[in-house]
Amino acid sequence: MKLKVTVNGIAYDIDVEVEEQERPTLGSVVIGGGGASAAPTTASVKAASANAVVAPLSGAVARILVAEGDEIAEGQVLLVLEAMKMETEITAPHAGKVAHILVGERDAVQGGEPLIELA
Repeated sequence: MKLKVTVNGIAYDIDVEVEEQERPTLGSVVIGGGGASAAPTTASVKAASANAVVAPLSGAVARILVAEGDEIAEGQVLLVLEAMKMETEITAPHAGKVAHILVGERDAVQGGEPLIELA
């Protein structure tokens, strides 16, 4: 990378080599505190079959746009999730038929939780 630096009114052209550094990741963040130590918790989600469409993020089911038994096309919007005032369309990964709808409107879901099972 080439930089132009001015020192005491004199301009210098400098070649700089930038090395990519691994960015550190954040550890646990504990808010509050008090005297008690917080025990780690785990989130549980329902098991998913190979044909399940899963939630890519945690949120609430805003709208379900298909019904059990519907024939669907690849890329068709199946349902809409709402998280932090943003809507995310969940689309079909491939053409097929809706076998089971595993959630209802306004249900809270976790990331990775199965939403719809395809046949």
